[in-house]
Amino acid sequence: MTEKILILDYGSQYTQLIARAVREASVYCEIIPFHKPFTIEPGLKGIILSGSPFSVNEPNAPDTDVAALVSQVPVLGVCYGAQLTAKRYGGLVAKSDKREYGRAILQRKKEDTLFNEVSDQSQVWMSHSDTIKQLPEGFELLADTDSIPVAAFRKAGTEGNPLYGVQFHPEVYHSKEGKKIIHNFLVHICGCSQDWTPAHFITDTVAQLKKQIGDRKVIMALSGGVDSTVAATLIHRAIGDRLSGIFVDNGVLRKDEFESVLKTYAQIGLNVKGIDAREHFYTKLAGKTDPEEKRKIIGAGFIDVFQEEAKKVDGVELLGQGTIYPDVIESVSVHGPSVTIKSHHNVGGLPEHLHLELVEPLRSLFKDEVRKVGRELGIPAEMIDRHPFPGPGLAIRILGDITEEKVQLLQQADHLYIKALKDNNLYATIWQAGAILLPVKSVGVMGDERTYEYTVALRAVTSVDGMTADWAHLPYDFLANVSNEIINNVRGINRVVYDISSKPPATIEWE
Repeated sequence: MTEKILILDYGSQYTQLIARAVREASVYCEIIPFHKPFTIEPGLKGIILSGSPFSVNEPNAPDTDVAALVSQVPVLGVCYGAQLTAKRYGGLVAKSDKREYGRAILQRKKEDTLFNEVSDQSQVWMSHSDTIKQLPEGFELLADTDSIPVAAFRKAGTEGNPLYGVQFHPEVYHSKEGKKIIHNFLVHICGCSQDWTPAHFITDTVAQLKKQIGDRKVIMALSGGVDSTVAATLIHRAIGDRLSGIFVDNGVLRKDEFESVLKTYAQIGLNVKGIDAREHFYTKLAGKTDPEEKRKIIGAGFIDVFQEEAKKVDGVELLGQGTIYPDVIESVSVHGPSVTIKSHHNVGGLPEHLHLELVEPLRSLFKDEVRKVGRELGIPAEMIDRHPFPGPGLAIRILGDITEEKVQLLQQADHLYIKALKDNNLYATIWQAGAILLPVKSVGVMGDERTYEYTVALRAVTSVDGMTADWAHLPYDFLANVSNEIINNVRGINRVVYDISSKPPATIEWE
């Protein structure tokens, strides 16, 4: 029986960070909206109440019967969760005299297990406009700061399950010892055994897959990316060659990617068929310049090709997908799915088209956890450590219309850029990098000849999860060398620029 921590989400931007901190402590957890009904299962060890953009004093503020929860398991309220707890038990929560946002120093008022091995003057991160002005009767103060009277508290006494509240965010980077506080809650207060590891996950998941799939067949679209490769490897561990993989060359992959990915799949032992559909996609994309239209053409074209190939595999009843946990959280968030910034090319449309039952072995994992599982499975490092690559591929890195000539130009430039990052030990320091072909030609000089050729923009960003990103501060001499390498070796490009935009306000991809 897997131990579990439940995180009730009240809409905080930091809720996923709580989950990541719990997972980093080798404890399994799940996020659910605060209003979703759930049952207290035997493996549930504790509940964490998240922060929220709401005020607990608003008429329609998110609400939970905290007393009912703590009658079953230990509870920790974080920021809004702490304020909700205080209010529910009769304390006073009101607008702060000033909005408390940023770093603060925790001043301990009482020794407690929650603060085991935490410094006396520990830096924490505040982000709230309400504050707890008075604790309920029967609660005791554990810490304050210079600006707020209640920074941490607990329900007094030893009867029943422990109930804690912290008005800061231990899950964020700026709370220097926040991970220790979360660890103390998980291990010393909830009694978690910290046995949720990649090896444990693989054993459990393969057993679950065998049970779900039985003697049936699974078909799966593979992209060469980390998620689909790890998902396929887990399914293959469970059912062997009853998994049929299909890898489609849509004409906008990276240089030599089709051949190299198929070679790696063969090394892993996966049963994968490669489909060269370049002409199909080039024909559909001809003359199309709108980014959203290009994405939709590639998505629809992929479904067409996949369906055609799926018909050739007899008796398939299940569809494998590399869905990961952030996708699941997004679809069941407090506010429902967020506004679509752009259409993503994935296999989201396939279940409806093929009427197949889904197999999603990674739907409980974050991206970094998928990589850890991939390493444990023995998947080659060059595939596990690859940067994310957009589903529509180079089609959204070629601004304007798509031609085979432009694809080849960009493939060569991108290949030289990525190779240089690897050769200079910079690749692993970057979340995502790539070259963008601009619909701009400019005058250049090579020898005694005047040129009129394309411009390429180089993009490299650092990030934890791709939700926000900063442009990578690559060394000038590196950029100079890459620029020379591209201009000297890719006929048709005579100018290279570097993108120094962060996300937000820009996005990582240009289209």
